[in-house]
Amino acid sequence: MKYADIVHRCFRCGYCKFTSDYTDFNCPTYRKFRFETYSPGGRMWLIRAWLNGEIKNSDRFQEILFSCATCANCVEHCVFTFSEDLVNIFISAREEMVNDGIIPPPVRDYLKNININGNPYKEPASERGKWAEGTLVETYKDQEYLFYIGCVGSYDERGKKIARAVGNLLVKAGLSIGILGDKENCDGNEVRTLGEAGLFQFLAEKNIALFRDLGVKKIITLDPHAFNTFKKDYPALDGEFEVYHYTQILAPLIQSGKIPLKGLNDKITYHDPCYLGRHNGEYNAPRKILKAIPGIELVEMDRSRENAFCCGGGGGNFFTDILGGGEDSPSRIRVREALDTGAGIIAVACPQCAKMLDDAVKIEQLDDRLKVMDVAEIVTNCLL
Repeated sequence: MKYADIVHRCFRCGYCKFTSDYTDFNCPTYRKFRFETYSPGGRMWLIRAWLNGEIKNSDRFQEILFSCATCANCVEHCVFTFSEDLVNIFISAREEMVNDGIIPPPVRDYLKNININGNPYKEPASERGKWAEGTLVETYKDQEYLFYIGCVGSYDERGKKIARAVGNLLVKAGLSIGILGDKENCDGNEVRTLGEAGLFQFLAEKNIALFRDLGVKKIITLDPHAFNTFKKDYPALDGEFEVYHYTQILAPLIQSGKIPLKGLNDKITYHDPCYLGRHNGEYNAPRKILKAIPGIELVEMDRSRENAFCCGGGGGNFFTDILGGGEDSPSRIRVREALDTGAGIIAVACPQCAKMLDDAVKIEQLDDRLKVMDVAEIVTNCLL
């Protein structure tokens, strides 16, 4: 296994489980299960024992490994020199399991659906661009930017609403954008984090070839997960593009007045998506957008920015649900934390986070007190 030579370096000191001020457990799986095996350090020791033949692959071991939301809180707070490799170590261990053909059924089904259908929803490619019907967004020809949507924005009902909001805003701001429609493929970020390296490489190379054929140079993504893989993983496969998350494009446009806005008298708290924040260091763009709206009071949750608590959807869990629900599920903990701020709206900048937190609000029966809205949906409501 790649990284096998550094797994033994973990001392299980426990910093990886906390926020930077050590006031709370910030690893979503450890916070839910409270067993050391579900902490990053526990996983490191289990992987080491597995590689040394001291334990065997089992349903329990798979659950522990695949429940990791790859939120990178451990990367942020580990005090050792190998901290940057922690999430990669867990993904590498998953790769070994995939190669052995011994993985949890929900992971197997997700990968099978991507392989057969090109998306996890078992929908035909002809449905992928239908979210754009009735919007101002056109098919990509030779526009300045490719607006890449991803599987969730293309097929999930909640995601489609966000895609429409972002697409219309970008066009109204005067940007030259186009979408791939039924030519769009899965970006592969979750395929990679679930350990199917071969399928990821196939998807990435297919996308790179398509982008090149169309002359794409700049990409705006709806989803931080696509933003992450285009920015970090595609260059190694000779896929160099200028990649932006949509908030990075909207923030300067709104601040410069190119998208004039009316006031909104609301108290809002913002949830940092892990793949936009910790994985890629973008904490300011969404906040700049919200602060530019007259009348909004932006309040922070106790855990925010690099200490933000994950919604639990990362690492493929949005699709596999191996991390599971219950009162201590990350998304339910997060909406209760949002409620404590006194805000009436949780702002998000990720369709996966939106869906996870939406469901948690319903389960917590907070519909009359909390509303989950994407940053683009909030801006849309404030257009003059």
